[in-house]
Amino acid sequence: MHTVFSIRTEGQGLYEFTRNVAGWVSDQGGQDGLLTLFVRHTSCSLLIQENADPDVQIDLKAYLERLVPSADHPSMNYLVHTFEGPDDMPAHIKAALLPVSLSIPVTNGQMVLGTWQGIYLFEHRTRPHQRQIAAHFLSDH
Repeated sequence: MHTVFSIRTEGQGLYEFTRNVAGWVSDQGGQDGLLTLFVRHTSCSLLIQENADPDVQIDLKAYLERLVPSADHPSMNYLVHTFEGPDDMPAHIKAALLPVSLSIPVTNGQMVLGTWQGIYLFEHRTRPHQRQIAAHFLSDH
């Protein structure tokens, strides 16, 4: 069973879509198995991260910006791929450092996530995008 989740982003940041995925998994008939999520882009990532305190998302975004600043930052003057803007190559670097796929066990039609865990698309570009995440559920049956 497979589907594609479409997420509209409004710039850099984390976009939670746990409920969308949980609903789709539940609709698969209460089965056990393994869910795989894969983002179909090269300048964003997927994360399982805390969803209780929004400060976690703010700090993650700030840390990555410090680690990989915009291409117009003096420390990034070595970058060659700058045609698509100063956020493009840094977005590719961030996507290379973070996961682009996730595997989540499913029991009785529910993802086996921890209490405070949520599924996020981490947008690394500054302008809005329409992102696609391919989902595949492999049932034990």
